[in-house]
Amino acid sequence: MRVGLLTGGGDVPGLNAAIRAVVKRGEGEHGHSIVGFRNGWKGLAEGDVLPMTRHHIRNVLATGGTLLGTARFHPRADDGSLDAVLATLEAERIEAVICIGGDGTLHAASKVAEAGVRVVAVPKTIDNDVWGTDRSIGFDTAVTIATEAVDRIHTTAESHNRVMIVEVMGRHAGWIAATAGIAGGAEVVLAPEEPFDIDKIVRFLKHRHRAHASFSIMVVAEGAVPAEGTSMSYEVQLGRFGEIVAGAIGERLGKEIAERTGFDTRVSVLGHVQRGGTPTPADRILGSRFGVAAIDAVTAGESAVMTALRGEEVVLVPLADIAGKVKQVPVDLLETARALA
Repeated sequence: MRVGLLTGGGDVPGLNAAIRAVVKRGEGEHGHSIVGFRNGWKGLAEGDVLPMTRHHIRNVLATGGTLLGTARFHPRADDGSLDAVLATLEAERIEAVICIGGDGTLHAASKVAEAGVRVVAVPKTIDNDVWGTDRSIGFDTAVTIATEAVDRIHTTAESHNRVMIVEVMGRHAGWIAATAGIAGGAEVVLAPEEPFDIDKIVRFLKHRHRAHASFSIMVVAEGAVPAEGTSMSYEVQLGRFGEIVAGAIGERLGKEIAERTGFDTRVSVLGHVQRGGTPTPADRILGSRFGVAAIDAVTAGESAVMTALRGEEVVLVPLADIAGKVKQVPVDLLETARALA
C-alpha cells in the first residue's frame, strides 16, 4: 500500500517522532511505501512529493520542527484545492493519508475523508485543546519551556521588587498557562476559560505586596480577556490567519497594572520559543505511539478517525465526534491555580 503522510498547521516538538514511527512501522512491519508531502495540505494540493524511507528518518527523534515542513493551508471545494488534492492522490496512487495536525488540519482531514479518501489523523498542538484526547503532541514540551521561563523570571522579579507578566500561547484554552503557572508557582493565572476582573487582580497584588511579598508573577494565556462590565476594555487583536497577535494582552495588562498599582511591571512574551527546540521524552513517546497507532489503523482499513490518548491507552476517535469542539481547561485545574496564589 502507498500511504501519504503530511504535517499541517504550526510546528511542535515531537512531530518527527511521529513521522519516524509511521515510516519504521509502515515500511518494516507492514511493507507499505510511505510518501511524504511537503508543507502540509498545500504540498498535497501541489504534488510536492518526498518519498520517505528509513534513510530519511535517521537521527530525527530528538529534533524539533518537522522534516516534512508545514503550512497553514486547508483544501476547500470552492477554490479547487480539494480537487487538486484528489488529483495528486490519484496521480501518486495513494491509497490512504495520515495527517498530523491541530484543529484546522483535522477539520480539513474530515473534509477529505468525506470526499472518499481513507484518512487517519494524529493530534498535535502545544495548546492541548484538541477534543477527544488527553494529550496532543507538543504540549508537554511547551509546558516544560514555559515553566522554566517562569522559574527564571522569579529571581529577577524578587531581586527588583517587580510584577512580572509571562504571556504564553493559548487562544481558546489556557492549558499552558494553568499548568506552567501551577508548576512555576505563579501568583496569578489568567486563561480564556475565565474572563478576569482587573480590579480584583489589582486589589490582590496591592494586598500581597503590602502584607508579605515585594514581587508577583502572573502567567497569562494570549487568549485571556477581561470580563464584560469590568473596568478594563480590550479587543482581541488578530493576525492575517486569525491568530492572536503575540504580546497584545500581556502588554496591555502590564500597562494597566503599572498605572493602577504604581508597581514596576515588566512583560515577557514567550511566543514561538514554546514551539521550538528538542522535544521532551514525553512528547517523543507520545508521537511514537500515535505514529504506530495511525499506520496500524490505516492497515486495518480504518478511516475518518483520529488517534487519541485516553488515560494510558491509545484509542481511535471518529473525526466527526471532534468537529467544532475545543477541549478547555477543567474548572478544578484553574481552581488549583487560584488556591496556590
